[in-house]
Amino acid sequence: MASPRKKSKGLSPTAYGGVNGDKYEPYVPAGLRIPEFTIRSLILGNILGIVFAAANAYLGLRVGMTITASIPAAVISMGILRGVLKKGTILENNLVQTSASTGESLTAGIIFTVPALILMNMTPSMTTIFLIALLGGLLGVLMMIPLRYVLMVKEHGNLPFPEGTGCAEVLVAGEEGGSGIRKVFAGLGIGALYKLLMDSSACGLWSDSPEGRLPYYRSAAVGMDTYPALLGVGFIIGPRISALMLAGGALGWLVLLPLISMLGSPSDTPIYPAVTLIRDMDPYDIWDRYIRYIGAGAVAVGGIISLISSFPMMIRSFAKGFGTIERTALRTRKDLPRWLVLGGCLILAIAIWAVPDLKINLIGAILMVVFTFFFVTVSSRVVGLVGGSSLPISGMTIAALLATSLVFTYAGYTGPMGKFAALAIGAVVCVAISCAADISQDLKTGFLVGATPSTQQIVELISVISSAAVIGWVVILLHHSFGLGSEQLPAPQATLMKLVVEGVMDKNLPWTLVLCGGFIAIVVELLGVQSLPFSVGLYLPLSLSTPIMAGGIVRWIVERKGSKSDIKERRENGVLWSSGLIAGEATIGILLALFIYLKDKLAVLQGIQTPLIGKLAEGTTDGIISLAAFALLTFLLWRTTRKVPAQ
Repeated sequence: MASPRKKSKGLSPTAYGGVNGDKYEPYVPAGLRIPEFTIRSLILGNILGIVFAAANAYLGLRVGMTITASIPAAVISMGILRGVLKKGTILENNLVQTSASTGESLTAGIIFTVPALILMNMTPSMTTIFLIALLGGLLGVLMMIPLRYVLMVKEHGNLPFPEGTGCAEVLVAGEEGGSGIRKVFAGLGIGALYKLLMDSSACGLWSDSPEGRLPYYRSAAVGMDTYPALLGVGFIIGPRISALMLAGGALGWLVLLPLISMLGSPSDTPIYPAVTLIRDMDPYDIWDRYIRYIGAGAVAVGGIISLISSFPMMIRSFAKGFGTIERTALRTRKDLPRWLVLGGCLILAIAIWAVPDLKINLIGAILMVVFTFFFVTVSSRVVGLVGGSSLPISGMTIAALLATSLVFTYAGYTGPMGKFAALAIGAVVCVAISCAADISQDLKTGFLVGATPSTQQIVELISVISSAAVIGWVVILLHHSFGLGSEQLPAPQATLMKLVVEGVMDKNLPWTLVLCGGFIAIVVELLGVQSLPFSVGLYLPLSLSTPIMAGGIVRWIVERKGSKSDIKERRENGVLWSSGLIAGEATIGILLALFIYLKDKLAVLQGIQTPLIGKLAEGTTDGIISLAAFALLTFLLWRTTRKVPAQ
């Protein structure tokens, strides 16, 4: 099928802002109907979702992070539908990536929380894990529906949604072919090759996280996670949000961390929550034991401030959305009906209270619904600002666990039952946060390309069910195969959740650290700066913010000079190439996760030694090689933006 926009290549010039969202013209016009919800798109999307769910479950339990699936799923979908089957439209491809990314997002919510029950010797059944995944996923999708009009339409131009925008550029480039798709696949190839050469599970030629200590500055360390995807995310979100994240990271690693080290080193006894002496800790130990709690408090308060500041607009937009969107004739404005959203949330809330497997009482059910709505709103705004790669899911879940455990403690609902219920609530909230963040990116993609929102929402609900049906089996299988908490599957995020619940209910949680983080967010807001991206940077390692800042600087250089048309062309070139970087790294990351799992299970693969080659150098020289490789990658990104195609 020919491109729907024959007279104009690429997305509309207003895809990045400059016009009210109600007046934005999507790639596929609202009056044009082309195949969208088809059997082939539904089947392919659910298959990819299950594959991504399994791969990310192993990866997340091993290293504490997951790989975003939207852009890789879009590329795979185009390859299968357009390349192999010689069929498929841009809207079908969009539905495939919408469905496939659900598996990854739902997995993140489960593996960050449910393993904590296993670590506390309260192993849940597969039925319990299925119910947590199902109820949390459905709640996240349903609560996101009334937010779509607020975040996609009213906030158009204010929230960049980097992965969602990048995915839209990839889909349009694949639809039109030519230089656009060549840039996507060029970025994909470079990102994949870079990941293969760098990753210790593949070639392992250089370090993926070079770091250095600052002389004469106790415990201060700077580093960089030299991942292609982070560079691409930084370019898409731009210099301001990147700088705010870097500022938060700098406060944590260059101010608070050295201060804690200096003041705590004279102590001859461990200072809770650490169990070792501060003077014996390296910077990462101090960050993990102290700074993360400060960051969690900052994220929670920053989210509250963001919610309060946008509350009047949300109320007006909700009223308009619920009152007019259902009656609109425009295909691109139709959401699922309000009775389904409200009724579905009510039924799910009752089910959470009534299902005996979850051990959640009435107070817990009410808390869970309140926390879910709050954090769904906050997480959707966070991914709109900084992207899914930087979404502090664990920080938000910690905040929910803190509040829930505190209420349970004062209500006398403690002991094993209370801890199980608190973690179950945290797990449901965590799944809802992750799924809502995912669908917000997908809905942004749909908004830009001209998809039907209600169709995307239906597909997301279906995909939650299919992914929830397999994730419990995957987690239990991995536990029986390797043992959660072992060296092979340390489950770092779940270990942190366990410490939080036990800390509150056993009354030894470091509340001072959490409250300090909250007041830091308030001070930042009083200075007239957005506290939410700053707080995200404070919660995450500084090494994660530095490559994002590098991408933001390239974007700043690109947009400094030139006519509006030249700047737009250069920006789109950079976004396409950046989207390829994200897709390349994510695809290789998922394949490597599958390889590592199968290597431990299949005798034919056990003889393969990794890394396949090994580092080119050791020590300082290895760090220099790593930074040089990342600098070359950054230069290629800048160079790509300079190649303006002839009109």
